[in-house]
Amino acid sequence: MDSTHLLRLAGIVFVAVSCVVIGDTAGKLLTARGVDPFFIAWTRFALAAVVLLPFSGLALRELPDLWDWRVLVRGAFIAAGISCILTALRTEPIANVFGAFFVGPVVSYVLAVVFLGETPSRSRGLLLGLGFVGVLLVVKPGFGASVGMVFALAAGGCYGAYLMMTRVVAGVYRPRFLLMSQLIVGSVLLTPFGLSVDMPDLGLPVLALIGLSALGSACGNFLLVVASKSAEASLIAPLVYSQLFSATVAGFFVFGDWPDVFALAGLVLIAVSGFGSLFVHQKQARPA
Repeated sequence: MDSTHLLRLAGIVFVAVSCVVIGDTAGKLLTARGVDPFFIAWTRFALAAVVLLPFSGLALRELPDLWDWRVLVRGAFIAAGISCILTALRTEPIANVFGAFFVGPVVSYVLAVVFLGETPSRSRGLLLGLGFVGVLLVVKPGFGASVGMVFALAAGGCYGAYLMMTRVVAGVYRPRFLLMSQLIVGSVLLTPFGLSVDMPDLGLPVLALIGLSALGSACGNFLLVVASKSAEASLIAPLVYSQLFSATVAGFFVFGDWPDVFALAGLVLIAVSGFGSLFVHQKQARPA
């Protein structure tokens, strides 16, 4: 891939992950107003499904594929992950939550080796290990870890399992179907939880934040699908680490949060791990 194409791809991915951060920022603002995380997660999936349905190209003949157990499990993992990350955002700074969340690639890598028989890569393993050290600095296990950060780690674990299941079905179904399937499955699974909590006061500010939460997530995920059409997943995945920059900026300007020295060092290590993976990918992709 030439440098111009790579820069264009990086721009699309950065806008995409920034949209996701905007959605999660709105989610954190909603939790500050007392809105239950499960209600936020449910509305996010349901509204995103409605917004993206016209662009999905979903055909009637594809509806039975929604019952594929692999599709269902994949949707369940992402629904659980979003619910956990919104729960974590209720009490934790947004940059720290995203830092802990990036344990996901490590989980995905291990699961792919164990269950999918993928061959371990020494360079990628070392970079993911570096990223995991960064996650530990953000989470601070044993000296300052909180319940919120446990939920952030759980979100990352669910996301890692979701990535592994995505590898399982990526060659079977088209990307836009996979996007719609996770939204539909997530909406259905979260409906009982979303309706069982106390309904918030649906005034204009709350409705606006609910819409922003759903639209930010929907636009971000749709742009990632667009990016996936022009590059393989192994190239896009490291670029997603630019989300840490967006999350840090959002946390500072919206909530006045700034990571402490340990968390900031951890975020830097996680970013180095991600972009190091991109460098390794590009080096291996060059012709000898």
